[in-house]
Amino acid sequence: MHISSRVKAVPPSGIRKFFDIVSQMEDVISLGVGEPDFVTPWRVREACIYALEKGYTTYTSNYGLLELRELIAAHIERCYGVRYDPATQILVTVGVSEGIDLALRAILEPDDEVIVPEPSFVAYKACVILAGGAPITVCTDPSTGFTPTPEQIERAITPKTRALMLNYPCNPTGATMSRSALQAIMDIAKRHDLYIISDEIYDRLVYGVEHVCIPSLAGAYERTIYLNGFSKAFAMTGWRIGYAAAHPEVLEAMMKIHQYIVMCAPITAQMAAIEALKNGEGDTTDMIRQYDRRRKLIAGALNKMGLECFEPRGAFYAFPSIKSTGLSSEEFAERLLHEEKVAVIPGNAFGECGEGFIRCSYATGLQNIQQAMERMGRFVRKLNK
Repeated sequence: MHISSRVKAVPPSGIRKFFDIVSQMEDVISLGVGEPDFVTPWRVREACIYALEKGYTTYTSNYGLLELRELIAAHIERCYGVRYDPATQILVTVGVSEGIDLALRAILEPDDEVIVPEPSFVAYKACVILAGGAPITVCTDPSTGFTPTPEQIERAITPKTRALMLNYPCNPTGATMSRSALQAIMDIAKRHDLYIISDEIYDRLVYGVEHVCIPSLAGAYERTIYLNGFSKAFAMTGWRIGYAAAHPEVLEAMMKIHQYIVMCAPITAQMAAIEALKNGEGDTTDMIRQYDRRRKLIAGALNKMGLECFEPRGAFYAFPSIKSTGLSSEEFAERLLHEEKVAVIPGNAFGECGEGFIRCSYATGLQNIQQAMERMGRFVRKLNK
């Protein structure tokens, strides 16, 4: 059978492999899942139930409910001082994942290049390929805080470069970037007339640092496609509600694709998101406080057992080095799973630059983290004998 060459060029997700193994095992503590262990707050769930009871089961505007877009615009302006017109610059998407796909398809010509700092979220390079583009890797490591330098970005640019993909706070490393570092990269993007696709889904999950909203930088507003959503900060992963904010022409192009492939995001999920923005701040603040406790516990335990761990300042992931064990990322993850029943994700699932590391999610309870660290410590001690 004929299969598209683009689809053939995309490897299977390295995360899915471990999820499939874990689903067949018992007594596994999973540090692999990148979603909050918190249930969506009751007031948000109740808004959805009420919407169903009142018969809200229709399509919405392709752009999404105007009330939701107005609240999103107000939220961005309140948090970061960036103003978007809810009528022409906000599009409600089926999660940030759809937003990534729409952004790339809206701006890329065949074989255009997109610079992707790695380690990175598994979907970025795949989405570039599926949109007809070519992902160009820039490797990062702990020496630069898992962030690209301006010199690396400059060297990666060619006449075919169309865009730069950024994700800070970062999945999988937990890295954040300072305003000055981001501005230096933005200045390069402006000089070379590049788009910035900024996935800021973890913007609220930062610890002791400022989150820098990229469109708030000098010269960034017109060239940035800003992506965010409700999955992480509001514990709404399964609701699949995200949003894009961009220049009206770019957003109109994204909407044109969106209207043909999904029509609109589900109305009940949109109404739940309205409630989250109106009354969910207290729940978000409490979740951030709990994530911070877990972050300190897991990073401290990993360093104590000899797995050098960069301090994550955002998201809910730790990304320790396992190079001292002599095992590859996959060998370490597979043996840890089968010998101690702890699930982590090998770093090479996030690109070749992630080899020698593993991703540990602390979006699970303190008791699970403590037990997982005890098991992992025992495993590392066995390796060192």
